[in-house]
Amino acid sequence: MENARDSLDQEACYRAVLTRDPRFDGRFFTCVKSTGIYCRPVCPARTPKRENMRFVISAAAAEEAGFRACLRCRPETAPDMGAWRGTSNTVSRALNLIEAGALDEGDVDTLAARLGVGERHLRRLFRQHLGAAPVSVAQTRRVLLAKALIHQTDLPMAEVAMASGFGSVRRFNETFQALYGRPPSALRARAERPWDGGVRLSLPFRSPYEVEAMLEALKASGETVEGGVWRRVLTPATDGATGEVSARFEAGDRLAVTAALDDLKALPGMLARVRRLFDLSADPEAIQRDLSIDPLLAPLVKARPGLRLPGLWLDEAADMASDRLEDDRLAGRAERWRPWRAYGVLHLREAGIDGAAIMENDDEKDAAKNAA
Repeated sequence: MENARDSLDQEACYRAVLTRDPRFDGRFFTCVKSTGIYCRPVCPARTPKRENMRFVISAAAAEEAGFRACLRCRPETAPDMGAWRGTSNTVSRALNLIEAGALDEGDVDTLAARLGVGERHLRRLFRQHLGAAPVSVAQTRRVLLAKALIHQTDLPMAEVAMASGFGSVRRFNETFQALYGRPPSALRARAERPWDGGVRLSLPFRSPYEVEAMLEALKASGETVEGGVWRRVLTPATDGATGEVSARFEAGDRLAVTAALDDLKALPGMLARVRRLFDLSADPEAIQRDLSIDPLLAPLVKARPGLRLPGLWLDEAADMASDRLEDDRLAGRAERWRPWRAYGVLHLREAGIDGAAIMENDDEKDAAKNAA
């Protein structure tokens, strides 16, 4: 079975690193054998010798192989988008659950059962698509979220440990000591400041992104959006905590999120819902490439490559949101659009093109071919 590393063109990755091509940021990571560090393709540090470099598809694969995150390019700030997206429904669902904290208290067997697959099969899928085991992915998620909280917030270290999914402060300290050879507090370059009880994080995404279209869609779906700011009141039954979260877009392809929670253990799950709601993990390049195969969609996607798919705050569906199809009239033609069927329908709807008319036209063409 092909694994995730084998699916990468190592020489193409090297060329991307040489040019620091931003299109590849988040698609793979560079492991430097001479230093034991892994970086983003856009890292400003001097490019190592080719023989000292190997490329992996996920940060988890790099950390599982014993590499530690670069403190200069900070892999936790890369767009959340690996080359596996759109290739495995089971992996995508599993990652959504892991991001929400499924392995912070549960185990892989329980996760596999929730997905309706065997534990060994789930491990094989993760190895194939991400180059790492589910537990390694969960560990990397905790570490990278903790690093983001250390750099971007004034949370005390004990609160960072809880907010990033570590079960205890001791485990948090031991993990960072093992990875970086220093306590987590040493990674915060500035002096400690009083914590005001809130959390402010900047979540990256890949451009282009139609901000106004997304805010209008969220407002139309019943979400609270005023003055370019989205807000939601959190409840224990739904979110595991009481509080409020808000978000606004800022320069640099970032969504600035501000949250006030009475239980920081709920932070990972809340952030996972924000990413899903705003479709922050979308890959516009892959969507345009795949949907452009259809001559009807090609000009639509080219004209609006930043159109995103609004998500649901609560989403327990068994398939990927990007592949869902609510318009049965388009079922035949939409098979060509997998795994981006929902994006195809979104572009048609935004362009005012009716699904029934498309299928009638296709039927007429088929009938003409058969008559000939």
